[in-house]
Amino acid sequence: MFVRRGALVALTCLSLVATACGAPETSSATPSCPDGRIRFGVEPFEDPARLTPAAKVLADSLSSALSCPVELTVTEDYSAEVLAMENGKLDVGIFGPLGYVFAHRRAKAEAVASFGDATGKLSSYTAAIWVPANSPITTVAQLRGHSLALSSAGSTSGDALPRQALADAGVAESDVRIDYAGGHPEALLALANGKVDAAEINSQQESSAIGAGTFDPAGFRKVWQSAPIPNDPVTVRGDLDPVTKTAIRDALLGLPPAAIGEIGALLDVSPPGPLVPVDQTTYQPLFELADKLGLTEDDA
Repeated sequence: MFVRRGALVALTCLSLVATACGAPETSSATPSCPDGRIRFGVEPFEDPARLTPAAKVLADSLSSALSCPVELTVTEDYSAEVLAMENGKLDVGIFGPLGYVFAHRRAKAEAVASFGDATGKLSSYTAAIWVPANSPITTVAQLRGHSLALSSAGSTSGDALPRQALADAGVAESDVRIDYAGGHPEALLALANGKVDAAEINSQQESSAIGAGTFDPAGFRKVWQSAPIPNDPVTVRGDLDPVTKTAIRDALLGLPPAAIGEIGALLDVSPPGPLVPVDQTTYQPLFELADKLGLTEDDA
C-alpha cells in the first residue's frame, strides 16, 4: 500500500556530499559570483559513485565560465534538494521534472536550461513498468495482488507516472503492494533479483544499466510506457539577483557539449548537444500531473 511521506519535515538532518570545484576559493563576490561562490545541487537520480564525477565535470566547466568557485552537492534525495534551495543553501539545482514542480512552488526555482541532443533539440525520456519475461502479467490492470517497486516518492518516472498508470487502468493503489526501493537503480535491482513482481525502470536507467552490464532487457518485458517526458531542468533560485540569474543562465547555455557529456550520458543523452533554454511552460504537463494526483512537496 502506498504511504505518503512527510520527508521535508524529516530532512533537517540530511547528509550531503559536497565537493568544491573549479576556481580558487579566494574569488571575491561579483554579480556572477555571489558570496564568492556558486552552490550547485544535483538530485540523486543515479548511483552517487557514478553521478558525482559526472556532475563535477559540469560544475567545473560552469566554474570556469563564471570565474567563480562552484560547490557541488549530491543531495540525499529529491526533497532534500528542494529544502536546501528553499533555505538558501543552493543557488543552482538540477531537478527531475516533478521535483522541479515542488522546487518552483516551495523555493521559487526557475528553470533556465536542460539537456539538448546532438541536433540541438530538448531531449526526453520515458517511464516504464517492467516484469520478468516469463511473468503472466501483461497489462497494468493485472498488477492487482502483485508487488511493484518504485524508485522514490516525488520521482516523475519512478513514482507519479506509474501511479497515474495504475489509476488509468482502474487499479487502486491499495490493491498493489508498492515498495519504494530508494532510487531507480534499486528498483531495477529489486526486479532483477526477484524481490518484486514488477518495477519501474525508466529509459535513462535502462540505458545506464545496460551500459554497466547490470541489466539484460532480454530477460524482462515492458507492460507499460509513458509518453516522452522533457529532460531534467537546470534551475536557479528565484530570489537570486536578476543579474546573477542571467549570468548563470548565459554561462550554462554557452557550455560546450564536452562539459555536459558525462552527466548527459546518465540521462540517456548521447551524443549530447549544448544545454538548451527552457522555462516553466516546458514542464506545464508536470504541474498539471501534480495537481491531478494531489501531490505536494510532502510527497517528494
